[in-house]
Amino acid sequence: MSAARPAAPPGPEGEDKDKGGVRAALGGLTTRGRSFLAAGVAAAACAYVLGQSDLLRVGLLLASLPLICVAVLYRTRYRVAASRRLSPSRVPAGAEARVHLRMDNVSRMPTGLLMLQDHVPYVLGPRPRFVLDRVEAGGRREVSYRVRSDLRGRYPLGPLQLRLSDPFGMCELTRSFSAFDTLTVIPRTEVLPAVRLAGEASGYGDGRQRTLALAGDDDIIPRAYRYGDDLRRVHWRSTARYGELMVRREEQPQRARCTVLLDTRRIAYQGAGPDSAFEWAVSSAASALVHLMERGFAVRLLTDTGSSVPGAGADGFAGSHESVDSAGLMLDTLAVVDHSDGAGLSRAIDALRGGDGGGDEGLLVAFFGDLDEEQAALAARMRQRSGAAVAFVLDAGTWVTGGAVTGAVDERLRQLREAGWTALPVRPGTALTDLWQQAGRERTQAPGGTNGFSGGWS
Repeated sequence: MSAARPAAPPGPEGEDKDKGGVRAALGGLTTRGRSFLAAGVAAAACAYVLGQSDLLRVGLLLASLPLICVAVLYRTRYRVAASRRLSPSRVPAGAEARVHLRMDNVSRMPTGLLMLQDHVPYVLGPRPRFVLDRVEAGGRREVSYRVRSDLRGRYPLGPLQLRLSDPFGMCELTRSFSAFDTLTVIPRTEVLPAVRLAGEASGYGDGRQRTLALAGDDDIIPRAYRYGDDLRRVHWRSTARYGELMVRREEQPQRARCTVLLDTRRIAYQGAGPDSAFEWAVSSAASALVHLMERGFAVRLLTDTGSSVPGAGADGFAGSHESVDSAGLMLDTLAVVDHSDGAGLSRAIDALRGGDGGGDEGLLVAFFGDLDEEQAALAARMRQRSGAAVAFVLDAGTWVTGGAVTGAVDERLRQLREAGWTALPVRPGTALTDLWQQAGRERTQAPGGTNGFSGGWS
């Protein structure tokens, strides 16, 4: 929410600026106001030549009326405050957000006709305009409008322009407020089904394997009994040794990890717009992130540039106690992610090697664009740093022509599968939900149950 405070009366240091404001106010005279002023001056000149005092009074009246209107509006425009509120400030692509505008008259005089105009980018819709009747002293008016974008990104709203007019239509003045807000349009996300593969996951999710937290020697030794502890947890051998009731420590769940890799190389995609292959990859990565975090995974977002979302954690993974903030941070990053100028995936491999996960970074879900033979070999090497790996490979050319998957893509898929990936081709118009279920079935039916992975993913 942004607000604009009423300007204070100009001081001695702002006399030049005040004079410029007066000249601008005189420049706001309408055709009617200029006509009245010219008629008054002409009447006063004729009265002086003809010696008619009554005509002089009429001329002064005609000339003073627009000047009085200018003076009143000039003071009034600095006694009107505006504020803007977004509801919500983060929306998925294609969804609507409502912008609420509020005008407050903080002066002791009522205003004349008010015309509001808020500046919005053209992708959010037409520029909103409102006409408000006079606002009484100390009164307020509230209006709202809707914005919507099919393209993700961050869009500034504002500044708000206010045009004041006097009741006689003699003068119109415009005031621009400096405050603005930002609307974040995040990628569309799909609700993915809970897919459980063979084996037990060493962490949260459908498959659970609880392990003791090995934070130190003290964690292995049973602790003293406390009032309310379950007697079934009493460790009798330690009780006999120490001469007092000792209980086993509660087992701690080990949080499963997952890395979502998004290929953003410019040469890997063709076309543009909300239905392009790159936008599908971005939206699918967002869907996977949200789904996996809801299933209890510690997730990080990684791109081909080797950079992960800043602030997700010391190791780049989103912590459980910060899942909501981390999810919002990742979605904000995906809202503005663009093509990279890199030609390879080597920096992503270096980022995976640099992890401190003890050699196993858990599940790896990757969204690749076009892969040549060299990049497919690099992607195959990523499998060495993950317990399980699932790849969605887009043939960007088919997204432009609408044809079938080419033989080159089939060769890349075979190369990834031989390295242990569960690799699936992505055709135009395919829903991630269907591919997600298909990946689950293929990993379950693979030799050994999980392609050599002893864990599971949901």
